[in-house]
Amino acid sequence: MSFELLPPEADDARLERIRDLLRDDDALVERVEQRESEWGCAIFDAQRWEVTQPDGVRAERDIVLHNGGAGVCVVRDGKMCLVRQYRVALGRMSLEIPAGKIDPNEDPAVCAARELTEETGLVAERLVPIAISRSAPGFTNEATRVFYAQGVSQHPASPDPDEFVDVCWVPVEEVLAAVRAGVIQDAKTVISALFAAGL
Repeated sequence: MSFELLPPEADDARLERIRDLLRDDDALVERVEQRESEWGCAIFDAQRWEVTQPDGVRAERDIVLHNGGAGVCVVRDGKMCLVRQYRVALGRMSLEIPAGKIDPNEDPAVCAARELTEETGLVAERLVPIAISRSAPGFTNEATRVFYAQGVSQHPASPDPDEFVDVCWVPVEEVLAAVRAGVIQDAKTVISALFAAGL
């Protein structure tokens, strides 16, 4: 399954100005001259790139290459399915939609379905693409594909052995209020809350 947000016929005049603003512009484009891997691990590869700026000056950019992730917005009876877990990088608890890392060459929908079932035991009949989130485009290519689950049924969960999570169902209006108050900050969950509020 390819990740296509809008069918070709939905490409209308409302998007033309945005597409025009996103076309390459020689006055702004940096050309990559050299790439060197500085450090790699199972999740990402940190590289140093040498670029030529539009004014001809050479500069260095530290770049993190990442396979990306996939998350699933699940809404049932006016409540969103969220996963409660401790995020050591933040030093605190976090509420997020079910999600995980995409394996190399993996279809994002396959990843989303797998993570949804592993973390929550939920199985969706259909996953509809709703958004792509770029967490920090200033230094990483990481992209999270966000899907909306339709036709959800409950099955046993099977989290990874090193994954400690708690599944909770929270009314959409409470999730949206938490987003607006800055209590929920995870980008894929913010996107999902805004989507769910429009259902």
